[in-house]
Amino acid sequence: MIRVRHDELTVVVAAMMRSAGSDEGEARTVAENLVEANLMGHDSHGVGLAPRYMAHALAGTMTPGAKATVVTDDGAYLLVEGNMGYGQTVGAETMRLAIDKAHRTGSAIVGLRNVHHLGRIGAWGEMCARAGFISIHYVNATGHKPYVAPWGGYEARYSTNPYCTAIPATGNTPMMVLDMATSRVAQGKVRVAHYAGTRMPMDDALVGPNGRQTTDPGVVFRDPMGAMLSFGQHKGYGLALVCDLLAGGLPGGGTARPELATGETIRNNMLTIVIDPDRFTSGAAFAGEFDSLVEYVKSGQPAEGFDRIRVPGDPERESMDERRRTGVPIDPNTWAEMKTAGCDNGMDAAEFDRAVISAAA
Repeated sequence: MIRVRHDELTVVVAAMMRSAGSDEGEARTVAENLVEANLMGHDSHGVGLAPRYMAHALAGTMTPGAKATVVTDDGAYLLVEGNMGYGQTVGAETMRLAIDKAHRTGSAIVGLRNVHHLGRIGAWGEMCARAGFISIHYVNATGHKPYVAPWGGYEARYSTNPYCTAIPATGNTPMMVLDMATSRVAQGKVRVAHYAGTRMPMDDALVGPNGRQTTDPGVVFRDPMGAMLSFGQHKGYGLALVCDLLAGGLPGGGTARPELATGETIRNNMLTIVIDPDRFTSGAAFAGEFDSLVEYVKSGQPAEGFDRIRVPGDPERESMDERRRTGVPIDPNTWAEMKTAGCDNGMDAAEFDRAVISAAA
């Protein structure tokens, strides 16, 4: 693996985005979001996406500089059109609107439709949590071929349809962010394994075009194409359908219909529910319950192969500390693709080389 300094990596990715049509502010926002995903250990949603973003921007299947526009605003309800702008900028705009509404009304139910890739959904949950709100997010994706097979089948029919819930920190407990694909693993993790030339570490994540399970990540990148599988068998499948309907159907962005699975872009839709925990008068302190539950859960003995019990958000904080110190690991194929995309659009290879701490042997 190549190791890259995170601050220099941000500079490089921002330059890539500028070369594809973004202004300085937008380029920096996108770069910081992608690098943060890598720092948190979510390489699937990190800088390896930059060449794909650039290709979409240059092809006109996403729109650099596009802003969010409000379609309807009715009490706690807000509908936002993303205009196929960068998810990193439009997502942040939309969450600011949601947070402002929750401050005023105590809650917000926000539909965001037709936005380019929203990146790591946990970032939007974290925005709400830092403002003191609980948030729940349902996401779907169209604009490209489907990747995930329904329970009981082996042909792809929909995307990885993420789900996220974020809970604000207390004085004793860090914020909790449960952010997950409804597939066994995120599609980007399959891409990372494919580019790294490794097998998937589990045998229940992928199925080949012959209907047999496989650990070969290449089955979703070549024809005839296989598919990804849901987590938890029928349970993840059910949640994936709920995400598709609530995120795509309710705001009007569209669900996993075949006519929306054409082209070469990433079109996300998201339904966000924002809750002010202080508006409940249940007689119990929510923060106290949060502290007590986490303390009790973590008090158990770790199982064989584990050093301690963790809750959602802990692995990301640990990864952030380590990778800030040691650098962001990137496989050589991904780094080469990034360098090619940048240099093809006016960047100098030296801009990439300066960011490298150590190269693969």
